[in-house]
Amino acid sequence: AAKPPMFGDYEAQRHWQEVTYSLPLQQYFNTSDNDLNYWGLDYPPLTAYHSLLCAYAKAINPEWVELHKSRGYESYAHKLFMRATLVADLLIYLPAVVLYCLYLSDGSPRKKVSVLLCTLLYPGLILIDYGHFGRYNGVSLGLALWAILALGLGWDALGSMFFCLALSYKQMELYHALPFFCYLLGKCFKQGSVGKLFLLVRISLAVLLTLALCWLPFLTDPSLAVQVLRRIFPVARGLFEDKVANAWCSLNVFIKIRSIMSSDSQVYLLPSSLRLLTKPTFWQFKLALVNSSLAFFLFSYQVHEKSILLASPACLLLNDLPLIAIWLLQTSTFMLPLFLKDDLWAPYCVTSVAFLYFSVYLLSPLKRCTEEELRMGAYRKILFCLPKLDLGCVVRWKFYISVLAMAALSVASVTMSPPPHLPDLFPVLISTFAFLHFLGTFLYFNIVQFSEPQRNKAQKKIN
Repeated sequence: AAKPPMFGDYEAQRHWQEVTYSLPLQQYFNTSDNDLNYWGLDYPPLTAYHSLLCAYAKAINPEWVELHKSRGYESYAHKLFMRATLVADLLIYLPAVVLYCLYLSDGSPRKKVSVLLCTLLYPGLILIDYGHFGRYNGVSLGLALWAILALGLGWDALGSMFFCLALSYKQMELYHALPFFCYLLGKCFKQGSVGKLFLLVRISLAVLLTLALCWLPFLTDPSLAVQVLRRIFPVARGLFEDKVANAWCSLNVFIKIRSIMSSDSQVYLLPSSLRLLTKPTFWQFKLALVNSSLAFFLFSYQVHEKSILLASPACLLLNDLPLIAIWLLQTSTFMLPLFLKDDLWAPYCVTSVAFLYFSVYLLSPLKRCTEEELRMGAYRKILFCLPKLDLGCVVRWKFYISVLAMAALSVASVTMSPPPHLPDLFPVLISTFAFLHFLGTFLYFNIVQFSEPQRNKAQKKIN
């Protein structure tokens, strides 16, 4: 149920429709008739255009988007309308997933369909966009996936255009920007002198034209463009929101980071992207996407827990590294405090169990758990001083323990009360637990990326 005075993300989406329909474009991102303290629009222009498109709701019922007077409006008919607008996710995201699994996944038709089903069952996107009523994450992720698909098929300019659209819809796609940049620049370097220049010019024109079209109404006045940038990059907010599973929130339990570090500083990890720059293959590109998004989530300031959805490129690795990809995707869904706020504990349990069951059943990751399948040769070299262990067996047992721990924390969060002096015990335990998993996965994918190349016929054909 909506709770005043802010009413939640549902109200944010409705309010943006109200603002974009009722006010001139120049007032979308500044305080005039538009109170930015009440769900001010803080996403790039394509989100504003999308909200304006959805504002045709006025033709159904003018009260839904009436300026100022519609705050907190809810009705059964309006909820149906708002749910119907989520078809935008399906129209953009679903076709991209289907085409990727059909054209860029290796294996038999049954294997491709299995990867497709597991990707569509990913509970993070389902719960955030359709349960929590998030902010049309499937649109930006779908546009990014179209870009990945285009690059995988060798259509570099088209891929650049799709990624610019994704970036102009949600600024969080910056998590993926460095791999795109390094992959395309690396491909340019691999060309001959004439080919290098031609490809660079073609990609540059595609990027500039796409961004110019998306941002054109806001580029006529420099002060207007500055207002937009200030809204979509709120650097003064702080280190993190709520109890998120990144390094700063987890370490803040023990070290009050705000007292020793400036919130304006940023920590970016570049090794994965530099590796991609020197070896611009599609396999390296997929690994770099996961590594970059995890690095920014773990070590950037001002991240929201829903930003871990940007690690969903792990779905691209379900066919190649199924166990680790499933493990990461399952952990990225472990946003239990957020789901409990929205009474989504039961859907969280159902979707998580369904994803885990079908992924393990269809992709057989526990049978593909040898050192060779997991590409852990580099780990063997790093751990040469330790007693020889079956690393595949160790990973398998860690997976079992991790799943049981997630189940235990999920049940404990709703059946047990924390001590009075530790009211945030379960959210902190969950965020720290997830952080350790994300950090371990980040290190693993980096080691894999810097070790042997992926031995896959389909990838050789693509490159």
